Amino acid sequence: MTVAPRFQHRNGTLHAEDVSLTDLAKEHGTPLYVYSRAALHDAWEGYARALQGRKSLVCFGMKANSNLAVLSEFSRLGAGFDIVSGGELARVLAAGGDPGKVVFSGVGKQAWEMQAALDAGVKCFNVESEPELERLSEVASTRGRRARISLRVNPDVDARTHPYISTGLKENKFGIPIEAAPEVYRRATRLPGIEIVGVDCHIGSQITEESPYLDALDKLILLITNLKAEGIELQHLDLGGGIGIRYTDETLIEPVTLFNQVFERLKNAGLGHLELVLEPGRSLVGNAGVLLTEVQYLKHSDAKNFAIVDAAMNDLLRPTLYDAWHGVEPVVPRPVTSATLSYDVVGPICESGDWLAKDRRLELHPGDVLAIMSAGAYAFTMSSQYNSRPRPAEIMVDGTRSHVVRQRETIESLFDLETVLPQT
Repeated sequence: MTVAPRFQHRNGTLHAEDVSLTDLAKEHGTPLYVYSRAALHDAWEGYARALQGRKSLVCFGMKANSNLAVLSEFSRLGAGFDIVSGGELARVLAAGGDPGKVVFSGVGKQAWEMQAALDAGVKCFNVESEPELERLSEVASTRGRRARISLRVNPDVDARTHPYISTGLKENKFGIPIEAAPEVYRRATRLPGIEIVGVDCHIGSQITEESPYLDALDKLILLITNLKAEGIELQHLDLGGGIGIRYTDETLIEPVTLFNQVFERLKNAGLGHLELVLEPGRSLVGNAGVLLTEVQYLKHSDAKNFAIVDAAMNDLLRPTLYDAWHGVEPVVPRPVTSATLSYDVVGPICESGDWLAKDRRLELHPGDVLAIMSAGAYAFTMSSQYNSRPRPAEIMVDGTRSHVVRQRETIESLFDLETVLPQT
């Protein structure tokens, strides 16, 4: 497997930029998340080059990684943010993000979250149902405000990805069926406290083909054209996110190739004036992080060989949730020989589903440190304290320096918000 560009072996040891992962594991312990600042910049530049000189806004899909240091870095680069909760809005503000560049997505927005977003002055609410539209109208009217809205439409396009991360089919919970959208837009024009500004579409995640985006775009262009004929003028088109990353040998979409086609189709349809909004998450952070874990025991049986490590499904849920594949790199590798065994890399949690990788040929000893690759997206953000396990620290590497951007949780912190019943 080819490791990510900012994570390379030097003098027999895997490094993040110019920092040894062995040194980080010794200093901070394991499990440990490590991110590369340069890798974040590399991914951002891929979008910046593709969109240069074009009317566009890139809103980082922060559900992928909501660490304040990550958010602050993207804010400095000029990013907006795609949020799905009031808590995520609070993180954007704490990181110095511009609320005027925030789009608020999600199917279950509560009234307090709408109020907070209106007070902050977000760019747009991506409305996902008629009941949500009506509640937003009530909340905005009560506060004497107008909520800028896009309708998230469901184009019934197959993103050809894992069913759990496909969001653009009729059977998915997201969005309004595209055939029903014109009537909902008409309804929105009659509601107080509502200002129509755009249309939104998000068809899924880890997409490795251009055709699903272009199929969805064609349907959106037809919808926008028909709305315009009715006098409903839009200011932006939000095409969502979902561009995949390389976990193993995936063929990737080049942003410049995709967006050249998007802008050409908009121009040909007479819609070149629209701002293009994008919501990339995984593609900005996925390959910018690794999870370090130490081998505790090697267990052999007739059926399987297990490398039992100190990271677990509570630290990285994707393998057991999605059957996801992550590369596994020994931080200090030993030569693989004909006698090398294949291991399932598993954690200490009391679940058979607690595994990080399966059937990997690795030359291992107890005490070895492994790097679980491509762990910058949907990794720490999905972690938990299951089995009363404190969540790992997070480190950001910047050249030769490293910074603790989230402290490791302590055992005591696991129950510092709990109380026992009074004695009677």
